[in-house]
Parts: sequence; C-alpha cells; structure tokens
Amino acid sequence: RGIVAHFGRWLITGRPQVVLIDFLTSFNRIADYKYFLWKDHQIESPDDKEVNDVILFGYLVVEFFECFIEALHESGLAGTSESKALEHVEKQVKFPVIAHFHEWMAGVPIPVLKRRNLPVATVFTTHATLLGRYLAAEDSNFYNNFPFVNPHAAASGMNIYCRFSIERAATHGADCFTTISEITAHETEHLLGRKPDVLLPNGLNLQRFTALHELQNLHGRYKEQIHEFVTAHFFPSYTFDLDKTLYLFTAGRYEYRNKGLDLFIEGLARLNWKLKQEKSQITVVAFIITKAAVKGYNVEVLKSQRMFDDLKRACTNISESIQPKLLQSAVKGEVPSIDDILDETSQVRLKRLHHAWKRGGWPSICTHDMTFDASDPILEQLRISQLHNGPHDPVKVIYHPEFLSATSPVIGLDYDQFVRGTHLGVFPSYYEPWGYTPLECMALGIPSITSDLSGFGSYLKRNVPDHSEKGAYVSERFSKNFWEAAEQLTNLMFKVISMNRRERIELRNRVESVSENFGWNVLEPNYYKAEYFAWKKFTENKAHNC
Repeated sequence: RGIVAHFGRWLITGRPQVVLIDFLTSFNRIADYKYFLWKDHQIESPDDKEVNDVILFGYLVVEFFECFIEALHESGLAGTSESKALEHVEKQVKFPVIAHFHEWMAGVPIPVLKRRNLPVATVFTTHATLLGRYLAAEDSNFYNNFPFVNPHAAASGMNIYCRFSIERAATHGADCFTTISEITAHETEHLLGRKPDVLLPNGLNLQRFTALHELQNLHGRYKEQIHEFVTAHFFPSYTFDLDKTLYLFTAGRYEYRNKGLDLFIEGLARLNWKLKQEKSQITVVAFIITKAAVKGYNVEVLKSQRMFDDLKRACTNISESIQPKLLQSAVKGEVPSIDDILDETSQVRLKRLHHAWKRGGWPSICTHDMTFDASDPILEQLRISQLHNGPHDPVKVIYHPEFLSATSPVIGLDYDQFVRGTHLGVFPSYYEPWGYTPLECMALGIPSITSDLSGFGSYLKRNVPDHSEKGAYVSERFSKNFWEAAEQLTNLMFKVISMNRRERIELRNRVESVSENFGWNVLEPNYYKAEYFAWKKFTENKAHNC
C-alpha cells in the first residue's frame, strides 16, 4: 500500500515485538484523511502540525490493521468471505484481535475502525484529559468547578476543540474505556461524558535487593557524588557541614501550578524560616529538576566544577606522594607534622588552587543561563521568597532546568542514580492523574511526599493505611487551601529532616516495601480484565447487530 514500516524488537525488558510506522513518508495523504475525518466523524481539523501528525498516524494504523486482518484471512486464521473488499466486510477471526490505544494522540483509529467494521476490539486509556490539564493550570479551584464546566465551550475557548473531539470520539468509540485513577475517572465522566469501565493504575518494573545493605551502599555512593557537586558549587563562597546536610528534590515536566512547584517553593521558604527559628545545625539543599528553555550552562558553575576537579586531582596526587613518608614515621612511632610530610612545592600548589577556587558573592541558584530569566515563574518565586543561597540560609536551592544525565558536566548522574543519593522526594502536585515520580522514588528506596490530588496519592490513602509509617507521605491539598497545604508540607519536610541517621536508614528500609504494591506482577491483571471486557463487549455488539 506504499506505507513504510519497520519491524523489530523493542530494546527493553521482555524484548516485545514492535512495528514502527514511518507516517511522514505518507504525508501526501493527509488532505484525504482530514476530509474523511470530517465527513465520517464530524471532526474538523485545523492546519496544525501536531493534529496533522495525529490524523496521519491514526489512519495509517487503521491500514495496518486492515493488512493484519487480511494476512490472518489468507493464512487460514480467519473465516472466508465472498468479498475481498476488506473495508466492506467483517472477517471472522479464530482468535481475538484487541488493540489498546493510549492518549488522544493515538485515538483517531478507534472511530475509524468502528466505521470500517473491522473485527478488532478496542481499549482506550486516557492518562489525563486534555481539557482537564488546561483547566487546572488556570483555575486554582479546578476540582470544585470542573463538574459545572461546559466541556465543548471550554475546549473551543482554549483553541483545542479538534484535540478534544478526537479524545471524546476515542472515549465513546472504544469497546472498553479505561483511565489510571479514581480522580481521573471523575474527570472523564464530566469532561468526556463516559465513566471508565476499568481502572488501570500505573506500575513499575521493580528491581528488589535481597540484602538491605545493598540499598544503603547505593545511597551512600551516590550521595557522595552529590556531595562533590555541592562542595564545588557552594564552598568557593562559604562552607557548611556536609555530615549535617540533607538533599530534597522535585522533578517533572515544567507545569508550574499543576506539578506543585509553587507549593514546593513556598514550603521551602517556610522551612528556611523554621530552621532559623529552631537554630538548627541542619543544612537542606533542595533541587528543582525540570525542562525549561536555556542558552547553556552557567559559566561560573562550570568554572567551579572544573576548579574542584583540579583540586581533587591535586589532593589525590599529593596523598599518594606522602604515603611513604607517613609510613616511615609510623614505623618509628613518630607523629609527623604537616611540614615533615608535605614539601613546599605541594603546599604552594594547594594554596594557589585554593585561592583560584575561592570567589566573592553567593552561589547561583540556577545551573544554566535561562532564555527567559526575568519571566521564569520558578526564579520569580524564589526571588520573592528570598531564597538567595545566602550563607545564613539553612535552605539552599539548586534549579537545574534540564533533565539529568551522567554525561552532564555539572551533576554528572543519571536520574535514578541521583534519586538514590537524596533523602526525600517532594511532589505536591495540584493536577496529577497518577504520578510516577513519587512511586519511582519509593521503588529506589527514598521517602517521598505526594498529594491527595494525584491518582497515586489518593490510591495510597485508600489502599495503604500505614503509608506514612513507611515513608510514603500524602499532602492534603483537596481539603486545604494553598496556604494551609504549604504549612502542612513544611511540617512534613521538617519531620523527615529532623530524623537522626539511624531513623532515616530504618525509614529507607521500610519505604521500598510500599512499591511492592505497584509492580506489574500485581497490576497486570487489570489489563487482562480490560482486554476481556473489550472483547466481550465487541462480540455482544456484533451479535446484536446481526
């Protein structure tokens, strides 16, 4: 049919078979497909690149299923039919063909498959409603207001009506409609007009450690690497005790309100004040990791890292050179002075490196030069909150506006490695249909704070009654206003950082056990339930139509 496709194995655990459709090579068909989408399904589409890609991909997926059913028929795995015009006949396959589509971007095939009467049962999963995400970003009282929203008018007003129409058509056309949480189920019922048939909570491929000390060893190893970054970043300006330093972080897409970044920063400002009032010796370094428009790395940040590396190499070389002298003194029963074991050249070298490394001013908050520094919401709130990384502020902030990578010249850790080296993940989302990040955090053995407005948080409250004792904390945003939620979040963070080392180790040992509830071995039966529901509904409809 002139469609370019590639078949192979997906390079993940299990090596599933995968077909990649090179849809852009068939772009000459887009006008016809957009016409049929309007003619057959009354969905008008603007000249929008994303929408064009979605429509083109969707119709090519339908053609794939036509070819697939035809191949089943020719191989004898399907019943015979007098007509070979596949789009006008329904072939009876000897085993079910079930197609599972995720999100509105993959939703176009569902109504088209139904219209062409292909023997394919369909499951559609929305991980978040498109309209809900837009509304939540603008409405601070979204959860009380969305039941009264006119979804058609709201989608039109936000210029997303075509996308909304595709999502709604997929929702109503699917034999089985699913979503990932109770919270999103209420949302889909009001905004998309259909209650989910099955809930499909998100899971993880979990790697468990048979010995608890392995978990602690990894934490110690990666914490040491974070220590090195923090030393290089802060110590040229002033120093603090790394043994009394704890690392907090939040991470995710840059959705300032939806991801709770505003609440996190407000909580940090209050925590900074609280630690000052308590005259605490604890230092907190809070990382904000997201993806924003940047020009490149901050030159001063890179310079500090390079100078630290030079200083570290010099210390390594000098320590190797003094070992023989130290050993000779030890066997003689002497305690050498620094001048006895460190020659003048080495002393001068260390002093020169130290003077070159020291700098005036306070450490920068951001590791990069931002494209829109003056208007960036995170930087703006940090300035208003007076979180400036001052020497007398117990709470320091590192804003890293790119996702982490081991190849980065700054932190130099992959995300999973970085998480293992921290002490607490904080994800107080306002709009979060599920929330992978706190779950990933706990699977890596690190306590986390989520919110009861996330699907994951509400699931914890319903199904894991002792979640707080296991390091899975839930911030109550549904019943509290912003300021009340900020105060509660501050207290939760203060509770964790006030623990002694032994209590934190015991908490890490407990927290990993919570993630056992979210392994795919536990959650995959929900998918079988959805597939069975879809096939049963499909066969019932077929019998009814006959």
